[in-house]
Amino acid sequence: MKTFKDHNAELSEDSVDFSEAMSLQHRMKMKASFRKNKAKIALGKKKAAKKLASPEKLKSKAEKQARDMLIKKMLKGKSKSDLSYAARGGIEKRLANKKGAIKKIAKKLLPAIKKADRAKLKNKGESK
Repeated sequence: MKTFKDHNAELSEDSVDFSEAMSLQHRMKMKASFRKNKAKIALGKKKAAKKLASPEKLKSKAEKQARDMLIKKMLKGKSKSDLSYAARGGIEKRLANKKGAIKKIAKKLLPAIKKADRAKLKNKGESK
């Protein structure tokens, strides 16, 4: 009989690697999944808005903002949503080579994001 660790090791070997850009099929599946679960997602966002974000959440938020800044710079004014799936995939590949820059920018953005998160809760308390 397999142990839990053996089973988990097998699952991790077989799991999908998300470091690659998503295929068209996978994107469409994700779109349907988000549409199906939009009420649950909205409720989760509402609950999360009332709490102070964890350091991991703040770090991921900073990295996302850094990625968005680089995407904006690459697109030179165009919207990412106007691009085709192939073009978006191309941008994702270019961003994969800029992981160091993303981390560096995120580190600089982190204090401002922490401050905004605390201010969000402070403003909620004052408005009641």
